[in-house]
Order: sequence, then structure tokens, then C-alpha cells
Amino acid sequence: MTTSLALRRLDAADPDFPRHLDYLLSWESVSDEAVNRRVLDILQAVRERGDAAVVEFTRRFDNVEAGSMAELILPRERLELALTRISPEQREALEKAAGRVRLYHERQKQDSWTYTEADGTVLGQQITPLDRAGLYVPGGKAAYPSSVLMNAIPAKVAGVAEVVMVVPTPRGELNELVLAAACVAGVDRVFTIGGAQAVAALAYGTESVPQVDKIVGPGNIYVATAKRHVFGQVGIDMIAGPSEILVVCDGQSDPDWIAMDLFSQAEHDEDAQSILVSPDADFLERVAESIARLLPTMERAEIIRTSLEGRGALIRVTDLEQAIAVANRIAPEHLELSVADPQRWLPKIRHAGAIFMGRYTAEALGDYCAGPNHVLPTSGTARFSSPLGVYDFQKRSSIIFCSAAGASELGETASVLARGESLTAHARSAEYRIKA
Repeated sequence: MTTSLALRRLDAADPDFPRHLDYLLSWESVSDEAVNRRVLDILQAVRERGDAAVVEFTRRFDNVEAGSMAELILPRERLELALTRISPEQREALEKAAGRVRLYHERQKQDSWTYTEADGTVLGQQITPLDRAGLYVPGGKAAYPSSVLMNAIPAKVAGVAEVVMVVPTPRGELNELVLAAACVAGVDRVFTIGGAQAVAALAYGTESVPQVDKIVGPGNIYVATAKRHVFGQVGIDMIAGPSEILVVCDGQSDPDWIAMDLFSQAEHDEDAQSILVSPDADFLERVAESIARLLPTMERAEIIRTSLEGRGALIRVTDLEQAIAVANRIAPEHLELSVADPQRWLPKIRHAGAIFMGRYTAEALGDYCAGPNHVLPTSGTARFSSPLGVYDFQKRSSIIFCSAAGASELGETASVLARGESLTAHARSAEYRIKA
């Protein structure tokens, strides 16, 4: 069985291609003024009334009957119980994935360093972990245990002393796999709250919820808007847009494989973006045929259809050189190089959240268990930002330890520059240390 699909075709040889591509890529993450006003009201209420406001909003938005914050706290024993309630296959998969994610992120750890100059002055950098990190985990239908692993494990590898997880439980529904993932990842405290009120509780602290230094993890438009507003009070990972995949293919891969790779992102939500770029026009049509044939077999067929018709595209290019140029212009969250010699093209990739090399490396492997983090920059922000990692949970402090001789020499330079800026106290402070 096949189904018709209005899939956008673009040609890089078209003089209007840049304009068409800009239109295809355009997306505004947080722009609803009504949402913005509601979020600001929630943030203010939690800041002023603490636990009482959080409980009130949880009852209203999640339909949870809770009389106090104590009823919205899950002890560590509940996480351990979840680990026994999931199937042996799920537990094995969680633990294997966690092990791979941990091993990969161990290699990202940065160490403090110093060096000593000839006059005895010591300069360097001290690396310290954040004291406390907050992890937002979607609940209800959008329950992602993989996100728990990807956000909590780097924090623990970095040395964060306390990881606090918030997860909404609409109508009191607990997802055992999410709680088991929290147990495996080493989450320290769990609160069954969500939405903007959970972000506010983490950012400002309440009588029960400790204030954190950084909030990470995905959420809906209310969560994203709240994270944007509390940034500065706390750190955040990013304002994430819809999921994206860009596949660059030389035309020699199985078209069914490529169609399913495109589906793997389109099934996330209607705003997700799946794009295929190839110099082989016949291959693009074969993939289109695979898409039409395979779409009716998918559980989330309507979501995939809406995503592909709204934001998907098949792009024809002259050659792989131009394909790479298009990829760099898009700066995708996920980039698959489904080509014969991906190593040849890797040095030319300047902007991508994660790069999946070769025909066998499905993006889905990176989502769950390959090892690298699946929290990636979206909406073209790979031009200037990176995947979530251990470094996001570490701080760097500069170290300056002057010897007497070093202070004298540096004082002379500082004095000249300070007086040039008319900052006399700066100059005199440095001059006091200059040897006569």
C-alpha cells in the first residue's frame, strides 16, 4: 500500500534556491505573547509563594490531587523500586546505554592546570563542578528515559554533588522507565512537578525544592519560555527547537533505510524537520517512493505526514561538494553522511550538532546508546554552540599568583593602561607593588 504525499522538492541550481531554503528553515521557538504573560505570572507566583504556588499550579495543570509539597516528592527508594518493575530487557538496555554514555563523557572531563613564569608568577585555571543541577524531564505521553541518561550522567561525571529532577505526572501517572533511568543515572532527588512552575521552583528555590545552578532538559513551549526568563538567575542548556535531521546521500544507500531515517525525526512532532540532499535525482525519487510506501506502516503516520509536508524537503545538488555546502548552510542538529567515504568529507563539515558517518550509522543509535549526547543545538545554532556535555556542568576560574618581581613588572604595564583609562585607583593599586 502506498499513499500520496506532498513532499517539497528543491534544486540548488535554481536561482531562487537560497530564498526557498530560508523559508524552509524559518521557525520561531518562543513567540506567543499569551504564553509569555502566563509564564511570567507563574514565575512571580512561585517566587513569592514558594511551595504553595507550585502545589496550586500542579493541581490545576496536571490534575494531581496534592495537599502539600510532601506528596510531590519521590524518595530514592521509589526509583529503586521502578528498576525492579521494568522488564529485564529494559533494565539491561538502560544499564548498557548508561554505561556507554558514561564512558564517552568521562573523556570530556577537564582538569585544572597552571604554569610558572620565569619570575615565579603562577597563572592557570581551576576547574570546579556546579554544586547543584536541575533536570527537567517531560512526563505523560512524552516520556523519554533516554533524556534522563543524557542529562544526568554528564552532570554526575562532572562531579555535580546533587542532581534534582522534576517530572510532571499528569493525573498521577508515573512512568516506571523514566524513574528507573533516574535510578541508573544517579539522580539524587525527584519532584513530580512540571511546566513553568517547576522551572521557577528550580531557579528560585522554594521551602522544599532547592535552588539549582543550572537547568537542563527539554520541555514544551511553557518550559522553554520559562527557561528563557530565568536565564541569568540560573544557567540553562539551550532553548531547543523541533528535532531535525539532514541526510546527505550519494545515491547508493538503500532508499528504505533513508526514508526511515527521515521518519525517525519526523515522528517526534509536526514541527520536526527532515531533509534529504543528494546529487542523484533518480535516488531522490526512489526515496520518495519508499516514503509513500512505508508511511502507512508507521504508528505516528499522521504526525510524520504533517512534518514532512510542512517542513521536509528533497534537495537536488550538483555534487557532494555542493551537498556539504548546503549542510553547512543549514547547520543541522543531526547530520547523516550516508556516502561511500564519509571520512573524506568530515573535515569540510563546519556546522552540525552530531555527525553520523556512513550508511550503517542511523541517527537513532545516537539518540539512545552510541555514547555521545543527544541534547544538541537546533534551528541553525550549531553554528555557534555544541552538544550538552560534561563541560556544561563545570566552571573555570582563572588563577593569578604574582611573585614580587612579577607584580612589579606587571604593575608598570597596568599603571600605563589604567591611567590611559583615567582609572587612577587601578593605577595606584598596581603602582604600590612596583619595586623602587
